[in-house]
Parts: sequence; structure tokens; C-alpha cells
Amino acid sequence: MGENHVTVIYKGVNELIPYVNNPRNNEAAVDKVASSIKEFGFKVPIIVDSQNVIIAGHTRYKASKKLGLTEVPCIVSDDLTEAQVKAFRIADNKVSELATWDEELLSLELEQLAEMGYDLELTGVEMDELGELLGDEDEQEDEKYTSKIDVPQYEITGECPGLDELVDSEKTDRLIEAIQTSNVSELDKAFLIKAAMRHYVFDYAKIAEYYAHADEEMQMLMEDSALVIIDYADAIRNGYSNLYVDISEMCEEDSHAE
Repeated sequence: MGENHVTVIYKGVNELIPYVNNPRNNEAAVDKVASSIKEFGFKVPIIVDSQNVIIAGHTRYKASKKLGLTEVPCIVSDDLTEAQVKAFRIADNKVSELATWDEELLSLELEQLAEMGYDLELTGVEMDELGELLGDEDEQEDEKYTSKIDVPQYEITGECPGLDELVDSEKTDRLIEAIQTSNVSELDKAFLIKAAMRHYVFDYAKIAEYYAHADEEMQMLMEDSALVIIDYADAIRNGYSNLYVDISEMCEEDSHAE
């Protein structure tokens, strides 16, 4: 069998004819492909037959129209039989589905791109998948820093609790009273009072309910104070995830310490 010589030529986008029975649902990929063409250029030609009917490249064709391109690179494939053209349309997509990713190496490549300040959305990887891939390293370092944490959804479920219901200050108040009546120096008193604050016992279920009823400013301040966690990625950046995971243990320890 002789060599196949492929010639890339430019054709007007309006000359191209989508195949009427194209079995591939590609609408969801058009925006991604358009972004890719805009960033990298039109690197993969559209394959057409001698009548300019598209054999492979319908998504690239739609992306070209979305970008307002007037000409696109094409390969005219006039050496295939009608049966081969039909089979190639299917094989072009199905064969690519057989390939899989080495997630460790993919994560490494994405991390390096992130360090270079590159927009990872242009790789075509979905944001949810990016979060999982880029979170692998954190998961290996500390099992508590993992995307498996279920981020709670704070919705109103009952009456708004009073502020006095959100925290049990009995032990702290008792300690502060003892400190203030002691004979230690004022500097020592100030230090001990600060230390006494760690004996506050927070009721996180009621705090969540209070948060759901609160206005936006109060909610933001509660989030910044790590009283609630809304966004997993933000929690990782601020180091709150382990606090959330251990919250029940902390409450239990405080209650036993009384």
C-alpha cells in the first residue's frame, strides 16, 4: 500500500456542510473547543469529503462559527468509500473514548500549569474535576484535608436561637471570676483570662441555625471566624477543614474537662 499524502487547505466556513445524521451530541463541548481554538489556534483540521460534507470535526465547525471565523483548515478525504466514511465518523469518536488518564501525571501537569499562572479552564478539564485532581496532594499529606469532606448546606430548619444559646460560658465565667479575685498581678490576670476563653463550649448545630437566619454581613463574619464552613476550597486555604472534622471531639473534650 502506497503512502497517503495529506494536504491541508483552507475552506470558507460557509462552504462546509454538517452531516445530517451526525450521531455525536457535541453542544456541551462547543464553548470549550472555541476557547481552545482562541487560545491555541486552529491546530486540528476539519475532515470533509469531496462535496464539503463534514466527516470529522463537527464540534470544531460549530466552534468556528461561534468565533466568527471565515476560513478554517480542512483535509479533503476523497479516497474513502461511502461505507468507510460512515465507519470513520464513528471510529473517530469511539476510539478516543478507549484512552484513559494517568491521574497522578495529569495532576502533576495541572499543578505545574497552575504554578505558571495559566488558566486551567483552557485545558478543557471541568472545574469539579480540577478540584479533585489538584486536591490529591493535600489528601496525601493530611487525610483531613480531603475533598471527601461533606460541606454542610445551611438552611433554615426552625426558629432562630438566641445568642446565649450558641455557647456555654459557664466554666469560662467561673474561671474569670476566680482569676479576678486572685492576688496575681494584673498582667497575669490578663493572660489567664485569655486562656480561660478556650473553655467556651460552642453548640455548632444551633450556630448553623443562627447562621441560616442571619443577614449577609453576619454570615460573612461567622465564616471568617470558622464558626461555619461554606466553601471547601476556601476552608482549605484558611485551615478550617480539620476544625470542622474534629468539632464533635472538641466539644466532647471541653465537656469532660469541666
